[in-house]
Amino acid sequence: MAKSKRANGQLPLPTASAATPGNSTRVLPMDLKVGDRLVDETGEWEIIGRPYTTAGGKNARVRVQRVGEPSVTELRTWGAHERVSVKRATSEEGKR
Repeated sequence: MAKSKRANGQLPLPTASAATPGNSTRVLPMDLKVGDRLVDETGEWEIIGRPYTTAGGKNARVRVQRVGEPSVTELRTWGAHERVSVKRATSEEGKR
């Protein structure tokens, strides 16, 4: 399968539009806030604690709880440089 090249012989740059689905935002783990939600293969999770770093600032950890099941909590870990896709709570949702 051949990709189309520009007149100067270079391939076009990829677009970032497909990187974040819907109304989600990609943030660094240390920019996560209480109330943010993330979705993975195991379900939807809500941030319930402030993030903190370990290993000299190279890893970031945050406590999450499964939406609808307050008894299920986990500690998630990401590299401090990785971006995490989250849904931010709006000011209207925060008033509920």
